[in-house]
Amino acid sequence: MIAAASMIVPFTGAGISTECGIPDFRSPGGLWTRNRPIPFDEFIASREARDESWRRRFAMEATFKAAIPGRGHRALASLYRAGKIPAIITQNIDNLHQASGFADDHVVELHGNTTYARCIGCGLTYDLGWVKERFEATGHAPDCATCEEPVKTATISFGQAMPEEAMRRAAELTGRCDLFIAIGSSLVVWPAAGFPLMAKRAGAQLVIINNEPTEQDDIADLVIRYDIGETLGPFVGN
Repeated sequence: MIAAASMIVPFTGAGISTECGIPDFRSPGGLWTRNRPIPFDEFIASREARDESWRRRFAMEATFKAAIPGRGHRALASLYRAGKIPAIITQNIDNLHQASGFADDHVVELHGNTTYARCIGCGLTYDLGWVKERFEATGHAPDCATCEEPVKTATISFGQAMPEEAMRRAAELTGRCDLFIAIGSSLVVWPAAGFPLMAKRAGAQLVIINNEPTEQDDIADLVIRYDIGETLGPFVGN
C-alpha cells in the first residue's frame, strides 16, 4: 500500500513515542492513570492548578530531554525524504517528528508542543528555562512579563480551543491523500479523531497501527495490532 500510494499522510498519537521512553495517557501506567488532567478553565481560574501543571511538566523534563526519535519516527522521516509524505499530522507534543528530520512547517501539531511555553494572553513565546527559573525562585507559575496573563506550555488542554490553522492544514492534507495511516492513536479524542474518517470518506485507503483496538477499526482497509517500531522498522533508511 505504501509503494502504490502517491501521497501518504501519517496521523500519529502517543503510541509512537512510548518506544522513546515517553509514557502514553490511557494505557495501564499511563500519565492519566497517575494524574488527573488539568482542564484549561481550571488552569485559568486557579493559581494552584497552574502551579501543579508546571510542577508536573518539570517532573517530566528529564524524560522529554532524554527522548530521541524511535523506529516509527525514523521510518516516517525516511518516507518524507523520499517524497511519499508531504507533511505529518500529530496529536503528540514531544517534538520528536521535528527531531527525526521533518521540517517544522511540515509537522501539523493538533495538540501543540511541550518544549516551549506561550502566554495565553498576548501569545508571546517563552523558553522553558525562563519559566523554570521563576518557578523555582517563587514557588509559583510565572505570568507574562509583557501583559501579566498566565504562561502555559504551548500545548492544547482539555477545554481549550483547537488551533485553527493546524486544523485547517490537517483537513486539507487529509482530503488530498490516497493513503492515510493512523499510528499509535486511540482515536477517541475529538475533533482530532475525525481525520481518519474524513480521509476514508474522501476516497483514501485507511491503515490503523495500534496495539489496542480502536472504534474506527471497522472502517479501516488494514488494521495492524502490533508494535509500531517493529511494524515500521523496515522502512527506516529505505
